[in-house]
Amino acid sequence: MPAACDSVLEDIEDIVSAEDLKPHDRQFVRKNIFPKVRKRNSQKNIQTDDDPPSDSIIPGVQKIWIRTWGCSHNNSDGEYMAGQLAAYGYKITDNSAEADLWLLNSCTVKNPAEDHFRNSIKKAQEGKKKVVLAGCVPQAQPRQDYLKGLSIIGVYLADRLLEVVEETIKGHSVRLLGQKKDNGKRLGGARLDLPKIRKNPLIEIISINTGCLNACTYCKTKHARGDLASYPIEELVDRAKQSFQEGVCEIWLTSEDTGAYGRDIGTDLPTLLWKLVEAIPEGAMLRLGMTNPPYILEHLEEMAKILNHPRVYAFLHIPVQSASDSVLMDMKREYCVADFKQVVDFLKEKVPGITIATDIICGFPGETDEDFQETMKLVEQYRFPSLFINQFYPRPGTPAAKLHQVPAAVKKQRTKDLSQLFHSYNPYDHKVGERQRVLVTEESFDSNYYVAHNPFYEQVLVPKDPLLMGKMVEVNIYEAGKHFMKGQPVSDARVYTASITRPLAKGEVSGLTEEFRHASQNGTNWKAHPSAKSPVKAALQSWMALQLPWQQEGGGLKILSVSLALLAVLVVFYYGGMKTEL
Repeated sequence: MPAACDSVLEDIEDIVSAEDLKPHDRQFVRKNIFPKVRKRNSQKNIQTDDDPPSDSIIPGVQKIWIRTWGCSHNNSDGEYMAGQLAAYGYKITDNSAEADLWLLNSCTVKNPAEDHFRNSIKKAQEGKKKVVLAGCVPQAQPRQDYLKGLSIIGVYLADRLLEVVEETIKGHSVRLLGQKKDNGKRLGGARLDLPKIRKNPLIEIISINTGCLNACTYCKTKHARGDLASYPIEELVDRAKQSFQEGVCEIWLTSEDTGAYGRDIGTDLPTLLWKLVEAIPEGAMLRLGMTNPPYILEHLEEMAKILNHPRVYAFLHIPVQSASDSVLMDMKREYCVADFKQVVDFLKEKVPGITIATDIICGFPGETDEDFQETMKLVEQYRFPSLFINQFYPRPGTPAAKLHQVPAAVKKQRTKDLSQLFHSYNPYDHKVGERQRVLVTEESFDSNYYVAHNPFYEQVLVPKDPLLMGKMVEVNIYEAGKHFMKGQPVSDARVYTASITRPLAKGEVSGLTEEFRHASQNGTNWKAHPSAKSPVKAALQSWMALQLPWQQEGGGLKILSVSLALLAVLVVFYYGGMKTEL
């Protein structure tokens, strides 16, 4: 096994040096090489071809453990990473100890999240594991000491993960941190039609854009995700349609700021949402992601109509962060408390029963006791059913880290006081006795119930009946807690099967064509020769090659050539591959 390089390569192409043999030289040298046969002394040394040695340097046969921290956007990225690796032949494992390589997908929002990331890197190194780092931490600060000598894949280049993993397995250290551009214009990231493995086969997470238009003084994510870059509407609609065709019954839209969607490409969020609503089958639901107040103010009328749609959850996450205008100014949030209240009051009036979730930061630099009391009054007034309370952590490299800090004890006490206020009221008590329509999509953490959501995206626990999973049913609410309700299915009610087809099995790769599926199910002979490419690998590599040519001059001709080559591989395999060792 080759040792890891001491120096970090900025790109895979840098692996080839001026001293390396040229193709002509290699051919000349081959004439003087004679094969030798090694006789094995005992059966103990024989490994089964289907189970290659754990230290094998043949890419595509290793076991990979993936750990993701952070938001829905990061989780979507992690699903795409798992899908590409699995489609190529790697085995995705839940057992970190048996994995040959750890893929760590990080979050940079808070210090504790980065601490977990750093500790995982240390643990991997102690366990002699290969490591590939992804997510916002290495993208924002790739030169940190604890990242030195390790392979990194940037947040925009998920479609090149296979290259980074392959080189890391070979013992090289590779860093790909560039951005996706088309004719000089920054793109939202990797293509949306890449293979993925959904953590929940019933839920599809779609990133509609990356980056944002703000410059919040406390935010480190901006350093990683950059300015706003939106995906075209047609690509997002196609991804949603594909998801429903694979058995998904709930779609989450995510980004750093969904409200800002489209401002860089001449469209807006309501336009996208109306197009998506047309693609949602009966019984399936759409959930909107976080939106900052400034970018929803001008669309309030349209957003109210969309949130009233029967296939859209009447739910919106609108972070306020503080109820003090002076603190908001120091945060550079680009709105005032009155703007936030205008959005919430309007939606509450036009969308009866809507759930408004919000975020609050306790102890931002310069926050006075009076500022904090204004925040307490805001929570008391609106009694948000979903409230994310965050103690301020100064993130290195952000302007807020250089400001005069509130004492740690004060920050801690304010966080405690706000948490006590939040837990002093029960937002669902008045709903006991109601009859609600809910969509069942997952299992509870304690495994005692299934988790469903009503039209307001409020959590309803239902009996653990396998017949309910993925279904929309009516329930009678008989109990309420702080964060949930409990419902009993109504026996005479209609049950909607939300999925228009059978959902994928857990761990099954999404986004593969029928040809890919056929090859992966029947192409087993290649495993007898791991050094040879399987039809699936060959097809996937050809398909991945489209990621660059399609954007370049003459891309159409290149796509045609690669497509014909791909078709030839599949045809040869289909008619002769099952009888021939490839």
